[in-house]
Amino acid sequence: MAPSHARMNPKADDFDPVSVEGSVESVSGLSIEIADRLGALDIGARVEIERAGDVVLAEVVGLRAGTALALPFGGLAGVRRGARARFLHDRGGLRPCPDWRGRVVNGLGAPIDGGGPLKQGRRLMRLRATPPPAPARARLGKRIDFGVKALNAFAAARAGQRLGVFSAAGVGKSSLLSMIARNADFDVNVIALIGERGREVREFIEDHLGTSGLAKSVVVAATSDEPALLRREAAFVALTVAEYFRDRGARVLCLMDSLSRVAAAQREIGLAAGEPPTARGFTPTVFSLLPSLLERAGPGLDDGAAGSITGVFSVLVEGDDHDEPIADAARAILDGHVVLSRRIAESGRYPAVDVLRTISRSAAGAAGEQETALVTRLRASEALFEDMREMIRIGAYRAGSDAEVDRAVGLHRRLEAFLQQDVGACVGVADTFAGLAALVETEAA
Repeated sequence: MAPSHARMNPKADDFDPVSVEGSVESVSGLSIEIADRLGALDIGARVEIERAGDVVLAEVVGLRAGTALALPFGGLAGVRRGARARFLHDRGGLRPCPDWRGRVVNGLGAPIDGGGPLKQGRRLMRLRATPPPAPARARLGKRIDFGVKALNAFAAARAGQRLGVFSAAGVGKSSLLSMIARNADFDVNVIALIGERGREVREFIEDHLGTSGLAKSVVVAATSDEPALLRREAAFVALTVAEYFRDRGARVLCLMDSLSRVAAAQREIGLAAGEPPTARGFTPTVFSLLPSLLERAGPGLDDGAAGSITGVFSVLVEGDDHDEPIADAARAILDGHVVLSRRIAESGRYPAVDVLRTISRSAAGAAGEQETALVTRLRASEALFEDMREMIRIGAYRAGSDAEVDRAVGLHRRLEAFLQQDVGACVGVADTFAGLAALVETEAA
């Protein structure tokens, strides 16, 4: 690899006195080996690799003696041995501005909605930024009104909190996220659709988010057919955009669907870079990626000017196993979890929130004493019903045998009917607890 003089650039801040070029030594699977005899490349560096008719952007993910291992952001068709590879001094960054609201971008921050070029802000923001220092961060803010009865009651949360939505496939996860995006009161939504089916992106934007929801949202989309590097990068783009609006004092909602697909993308990258597989094939960098990503959501600096990022991250549990590695790791980092149950979904109640397995770690600071007492009573009643569910189902329990069980059965039926909510409906906190209080009063009568 030898240095050569770069072309003059009229922008002084973009002027690079030297460019470094190398050549492709081999292409194997998803990875490209580039000659790096001068040791000019480092982890995270970006390179442009020539291929038939154009170039493909790649990122260095591994280093070996005399070579750098890179993964592409696009297809490898046309890349040949000996192709020129040019090191880019730009390691990737964004210049967001308020006009990004209402736009859809890809995993590199480029527009994909046909709306023309994106306006660029003055401030360059790094994609791999670190969260604010823990002692300097503000406390959690005011209570969030999700507009969803099950969450307002059983997952009371505050601005700046990070919640996980844990669900198997086909249980209504995307519908619940769309309800939160449309109903919750935030200044800006940043929505990352990562690893989704291609047709679902437009359906989510047009049918679930709607015109009014999109107007205050920035959507980052990286579908399942795109390279792993682009899917992982979409998560960093979403958090970077959210941080931009947070630093402007906005209350930001960052929705990511799904965190599991980000982890799967990192697993592909890690395996291609030669990392050893560990739990269920996930590589060590997956478990270091999760906290570095999730910790960027939360309150800003405690200076009275910064806003907050409230994170809602969906976790797709494999085979209904809520103890699988990614779910287990995410649950330990997040500030609460909402669990969707296939059994409840099959019974026809949506959103299929399992009230006994759903918990918010800031519920005590979000709900009042009366609300907490009401929710505690309902949870106890639901727990008693669950203990007796099988006996009731097989007819081993007869009504009248136990007054407490009889009350739990009646309350369960009314609670299930109350928690049913159409996707287009919005129910606030006050109306939620008024309805729950009425259920308990009916039971007492």
